Formats: sequence, C-alpha cells, structure tokens
Amino acid sequence: MAAGLVLATAMQGQLNIKSNQIERIDAAMSRAVETMNLPSLSVSIVHDGQLIWSTSHGLLDANAAAKATPDALYAVASNTKAFTSAGLAQLVDAGLLDWDDRVTDYLPHFKLYDPYVTSELRIRDLLCHRSGLATFSGDLLWYGSTWTAKEILTKAQHLKPTSSFRTEFGYQNILYIAAGEVIEAITDASWEAYVADSLLTPAGMERAVLSVTKLESSTDVALPHNETPEGNLASIDWVNWDNMAPAGALIASVNDMAKWMIVQLDSGRVDDDRLWTRDRTQEMWTLHTPIPVSNWYRSKLPSMHFRGYGLGWEMSTLHGRKIVGHSGGYDGMISRQLLVPEEKLGVFIVTNTNSSVPWALGYDFLDLLLAGDAGFDLLTFLETNREEEPANRIEAEEELNSTRIPGTAPSHPMDTYVGTYTDVIYGSIDITQHMGMLELQFVQTPLFKGNLNHWHYDTFQLNWSEQMMLPGGMVHFTFDPLGQVEALDVDVPNPDFDFTELHFVRNNPYIKE
Repeated sequence: MAAGLVLATAMQGQLNIKSNQIERIDAAMSRAVETMNLPSLSVSIVHDGQLIWSTSHGLLDANAAAKATPDALYAVASNTKAFTSAGLAQLVDAGLLDWDDRVTDYLPHFKLYDPYVTSELRIRDLLCHRSGLATFSGDLLWYGSTWTAKEILTKAQHLKPTSSFRTEFGYQNILYIAAGEVIEAITDASWEAYVADSLLTPAGMERAVLSVTKLESSTDVALPHNETPEGNLASIDWVNWDNMAPAGALIASVNDMAKWMIVQLDSGRVDDDRLWTRDRTQEMWTLHTPIPVSNWYRSKLPSMHFRGYGLGWEMSTLHGRKIVGHSGGYDGMISRQLLVPEEKLGVFIVTNTNSSVPWALGYDFLDLLLAGDAGFDLLTFLETNREEEPANRIEAEEELNSTRIPGTAPSHPMDTYVGTYTDVIYGSIDITQHMGMLELQFVQTPLFKGNLNHWHYDTFQLNWSEQMMLPGGMVHFTFDPLGQVEALDVDVPNPDFDFTELHFVRNNPYIKE
C-alpha cells in the first residue's frame, strides 16, 4: 500500500501527454458536433507554459459556410469572473485594497436585504457566492434590460435571501457587478478599461473584447444558436451584457483563453513580470464556500471528493489532483475551463449553442489526460439523454396539458386586464390588447415580449415573440376583494432566471387604462 501511494505521488507533476491522446480528443470533438447537433466546438490545451494544441470543428454559423477556427470569438460569459477577481487581486498587491475591507467603504450607497449583512459584507464576499441570496437571484434585472449597473445595484436591496449570510452557496452575478464598481471606485477608470489595460493586453489576448458593441469591427466571430423543437439550429442575436460586464461580458477565442490559462498556471507571471503575486493566486484558489458533492456527481465522477468556490473560481478534486475551473453560459454559447495546477495543465472548451457538451468533455478530457481513461462516459451520458429528449418533450407536454382545466373562461372582459403592472425589484410590465388578444411587454427588457393565450380561468399561456433561449410560460392574474384586476405573476420554468421572485401590482387598479 505504501509503495502504491509513493508511486501515485511521483506521477503527479510529470504528465506526459501523448499524440494518441490528442487524437482521441479530436475524434471526440468531431463525434460531439455530429451527435449533439453543435454548430461548432473549439478547444485549446496548454501544458507546462505552452499552447500544445488547439482546434475547431464545425461552422461559425450553422447556415453559412465559414468554418470555426481557434481564433474565432465566442462569448465566454462567467469565465469573466476570474478577470474581475484578478483585477481586485492587483489592487490588493498595490496596497489599495484588502480582501476583508467592507464593501460600503467603496460603495457607500450599496445595500442588501439586511442592515447587518450590508455592514458586514466584505470584498471577498462579493466573489465567493455566500451572500444568502439564491443562485441567479436578481438576474432579470440585468439580462437584456435597460437598467444601468448602478441602477441594478440600487434595486438589489429588495432581493430576498434564501439562506443565512455566509452559510450556503448561492451563485450570484449581481455581486460581481458590485465588485466591478469597487474597481472603478478605486482606479477612477471603467471596469472595461481597467481589465483591458491591466489584464488582457499584458496577457497577449489581442482579439478579446469586453462588449458586444466591439464585434462590429471584429472578424471571425461565432454566432450564438438555439435549437428549435424540430432539431434545426437557428442563429440568434447577440444580447448586450454591458450592464453586468464584470460578471460575464468577455468575448474571446480559445487561443486567447490559452494565454490566460498559461498566466493563471504560472501565478500571474508574464515573461519576467507578474500581473499579480503568488500569494494572490493562493487566495483566489482557496476554498471559501463549500458546495455539496451530490450523489449524481459521486456516481459519475467518483474521484471528486470535494467541491467549492474560491474567489472567481470553482474548485474540486479529480484523480488525486486539485482542479480549478469555471463554466460560462451565454444566450446560445457555453464554455468550460479546467486547470490542473500540479500538472500545469489547462483545457478550454466552447460551443456556440446551448449545450452541456463543454462541461462533459472537460471532465472526459481530464479522465483521459490524468488517468488514461478514454471512455468519454459523460459525452455518452449526454448522447443517451439526447436520444430520449423527443419522448421526454412529449411526456412533459402531456403532463402540462393534463393540468389544464377545460371549459373555463376568463372571469373578466379582456380589456379589463390591460394596464401597467409594477414590481418593486424589476420595474414594469405593460399588458395591451391587439385584435382581441392580450400582449405582454417587460418595459425595461425589450427582448421580453409575447402573446398571452387563454389557458384556464385567469391564467394565460405566454409565448415569446422573440427567438431566445427561454421557453414559454404562464401569466396568472389575481383580483382584489372588489373583483378588480390587481396583480399578475409570471412563471417561466428554466434553470437560469427566476421569474417567481417578481410580483407585479397593477398601477391605479381602480382606473381602467
């Protein structure tokens, strides 16, 4: 037993990546594009301070001929968070900031749900998802909306917690917006300008941009896609994320991200300079908030013994090594980054449709590179699920229809539902009538508009007018004791945006608008 332990330890840090392993990775990529209906898939792998391999399969636009390349730009979304964390780390190195400074020292008007939490919230709390707010709470404030970053942070005080402060993991984008505002308060520069000058340029990320507005002057750009119920890939418009940029605005190629991974794996060093010190790397890669390892993870990834979150990074173990990584999810693009510090190994994967393939292949590639296992079990798992999707969709539709109560009608004439309804967190929804049908518009989110078809009683089915990643949902109207239309609630079941934390009350309910 002792000899086996010594052997395992000796093998770490002496990774020898073989050509046949790269060939298997390339073959798995080709397979995934075909079996999982991806427009494209791009990958870069770094080892021991070098980009050792990068490639792309598929097309930038599923309905055009331009092929994807490792220099093509994709949204990498929440992989941006590590850049915001690194920017703050630089300010810690410069003596301008301490991780345990109070957030209100820099943002005196920022408030959360409780005066104690507001007072005790520290800079590191902004980065490790332990505020007490639920995962993705408040994301409807920024997604596609006209609210500015400062307006979003003002509204954040109305978000309700689902756990006690610093007790549970709740993934937060809004607090990264606040982290970006801290950078701006200290440097007197915009977050975008600071990150570009202090991180992107020194790291050599020449093609990377921090706003969709910069894509007009860029070439070799992947288009985001959705898959229709019929299985066709349809390109969709880029959504501007400027108002939450510190949490997810970076757009980069896999070759750009390779440069970033090399800097990370060398603790911030670029040539003879350091963008941040080794101590800061240690702090960013130290677990701050535990994440339970579910039974599913235990069954699919048995060598994962813990999960958690540091400062801008996820952490876990696989095959006896510490794994530092992150995922990124954008409308029609998904990415996955995995670093193995002991082996100086980094993998970055991105596709331009909503797919779990980058997540699955990230772990499958590490199984191959770290343990020699070329089973690609997680890709196979996704392929099996995909085969079952048509039947699952039919079953879900039948289940939904079974809840519909036939033979009912709205309790009021259609024009009585017309009006403006306001939620204290989000803002307003307009309900209008056109040719006898109700129409909905989220006032601060132009993308969120659709038709309301009667479902039963005073519940209407919401069908979006714009092509995007969200499914349809339901809108339910409620009434006051006098029978006047008083409020509405929206429910759009999806893993990213919680519409149920909003409650829209009608303006001037006794005046027919």
